[in-house]
Amino acid sequence: MKKEKVVRTSMYAAVLIFLILFLVFSVLAAVTFGNADLSLKDVYSVILYKLFHIKSLAAYGEGAIHDVVWLIRLPRVLLALAIGMALSVCGVVMQAIVQNPLADPYVLGISSGASLGATLAIMLGIGSFLGGNSVGICAFIGAMLTSFAVIAIANMGGKATSAKLILAGMAISAVCSAFSNFVIYITNDKNAATEVMKWNMGSLAGASWARVGVMLPVTLVCVLLFLTQYRSLNLMLLGDEVSITLGTDLHRLRTVYLVVASVMIGFAVYCAGVIGFVGLVIPHVVRILFGTDHSRLLPLGALLGAAFLIWCDVACRVILKNSEMPLGVLVSIIGAPCFIYLLVKKSYGFGGRK
Repeated sequence: MKKEKVVRTSMYAAVLIFLILFLVFSVLAAVTFGNADLSLKDVYSVILYKLFHIKSLAAYGEGAIHDVVWLIRLPRVLLALAIGMALSVCGVVMQAIVQNPLADPYVLGISSGASLGATLAIMLGIGSFLGGNSVGICAFIGAMLTSFAVIAIANMGGKATSAKLILAGMAISAVCSAFSNFVIYITNDKNAATEVMKWNMGSLAGASWARVGVMLPVTLVCVLLFLTQYRSLNLMLLGDEVSITLGTDLHRLRTVYLVVASVMIGFAVYCAGVIGFVGLVIPHVVRILFGTDHSRLLPLGALLGAAFLIWCDVACRVILKNSEMPLGVLVSIIGAPCFIYLLVKKSYGFGGRK
């Protein structure tokens, strides 16, 4: 038993180091892909000059090559890293909060709330005074208001439980979806409806250093917070009755975790629209290998989710020549079959290996 534990610990450490190195490689490799045909020398010369201001590379401090690499590709890769990490960790946390393996960052109606916010901004011009970021900001507000509404409803008539959170999320999601469709129907603006559809498909085409400067710090802070809470997340899998007998009331923690996760999801929706399946599939893939201990599940899930979304975005940029495939569409195409496989795999359960 002790020998097996040492082996599993060694394997975990090896996989953790591999994923860290793979993530670094993914960032460095992903910036070389795109519709613009740039050499490796050009790409890395721009990055080296911007980071270290090497005088011999001063020619790369401006111009078309500089703009493509520094203002378009690198922010996009880093934004994919931050959003993939955020969605994966939120998926892990949501599944623990509601004790449901089918939970993902959008299970509590948060995606529907974000979609409603974006729909109101696009179709009715609400938030136009916010300028070019009005759609993203309205989507963020919609996601946050939805999460608070779910918490409030789940706490009516007693403390929120995992079952009440799921039911409240389903109800709020149905209301938001219905109202979004109603607004689209009465507005009867085909161009705006197409814009809403594109938003709901998800994309990193609007990546910028400003968005990276918001999304990356928020993700890192929230992920570090959850890494310190692995014991409580492990306890949530046992249920409220067991936790109370052990002297821990999960009600307050569940609410705090949900708010923190909603902040990450809200910013992810603000930066890239709605992207599904990342927070659903990645946690299950990690559980198959390392079980449900959140001290391992959280860091591995964060690294794997970040690398996964980076390469999905690369594929979106190169699959269609002179065009771009919506990121949410490609992720769903990849994620849905993987999830179906997990469902039919008899040797796998929510608790890891059977």
